[in-house]
Order: sequence, then C-alpha cells, then structure tokens
Amino acid sequence: MLKSCFHPGVTEAGCDEAGRGCLAGSVYAAAVILPPDYQNAALDDSKKLSARRRYELREVIERDALSWAVGVVSPEEIDRINILNASLLAMHRALDQLTLRPEAVIVDGNRFKPYHDLPYATIVKGDGKYLSIAAASILAKTYRDDYMDRLAAEYPQYDWLRNKGYPTRRHRDAIRQYGVTPYHRKSYNLLGDGQLMLPFDE
Repeated sequence: MLKSCFHPGVTEAGCDEAGRGCLAGSVYAAAVILPPDYQNAALDDSKKLSARRRYELREVIERDALSWAVGVVSPEEIDRINILNASLLAMHRALDQLTLRPEAVIVDGNRFKPYHDLPYATIVKGDGKYLSIAAASILAKTYRDDYMDRLAAEYPQYDWLRNKGYPTRRHRDAIRQYGVTPYHRKSYNLLGDGQLMLPFDE
C-alpha cells in the first residue's frame, strides 16, 4: 500500500466516509494525517477487516496520527442537501477539525468538492491503496458504528446493532410494522418499493 499520493514531504490528509447507503442515521467521515514515513501493514479498507480488528486499529491510528478528526452530517441535513453533498460536507467538517493544516487532500471515491485552496485527488478504491485513506475509513466506520449502537438502545426493533442502519430485510420489515424514527432518512426509498415513506404523524 502506498504512503502518499502527492510529492514526498507534502502534508497529506486522507478522507473517507461511512454510512452513505444506510436508511437511517447520520453519515460520518474522517480525515487523517499520518507521519511522512509511516508504515503499518495491517491498515486496509475497513470493509475487509473484522469489527474487532477495526477497533484495535482505531487505537493505533489515534495514537500514531499527526492529526485526525471525524465529521458528521445528520439525517435531516441529508434529506435537505442529498447524500452525495452530505458525504462531502462530512469530509469538510472532518478537515475543519484537524489540528494540523494539510497541504493536500486525498479522497476515497471519484467525487469531492474543493476544500479551500488545497490541491486534492480522488482515488477509486483509495482505502485499499493509501494508508491515510485506509485509516480514515476505519475511523469513520467505527465511530459511526458506535453511534448506531447508541441509537439501537433507543429503537431496538430495527436491529441496528447488527445492520447499522443498512437496508436489510429485517430493517425494512420493522419500518413496515413500526413506521419511521426521527433518525430515518425521509428522502430515501425506505421500503425498497420505489415509494417515499413519510412519518406516520405527518
């Protein structure tokens, strides 16, 4: 896995998001700046790692990173500006919180909006190619999972402990039976039938 995308010596922040395809919950993004010569063979795309390994690596990333931060965009904001814009906004919010200003940004995927005047690169499957993006994917995923676990305690019937808000059959069956919560994304096709579903009290 490569360490940097831009020229050696450029302070580079890797960004990635989690929760874009979910029916419920906020979208999370992380930004991570690693030391210039950093090496860690265990870092990889968070989707390829077990939950236990992700949390182990989160501690390592937070200890070793020169700076890291997590940005969040709420379901209400997602409904208002759409999930693509929300994902990019979450990345910008993460970058805003870095204690070290990066000189460049690298992003997983193929879409990004310029962040101030910084050069940036979008890299498809970047979380499997660059260490800082892999680190960001792990932070975004684990912090979002923690958040969904808290919501699951409030609304256990939606099986969020296991599905984390993604569109599983059990999740959609619960929406049919119980309706939607304040955490559901109302602009989404929640039942998978091509129809938008409004809360029962609207």
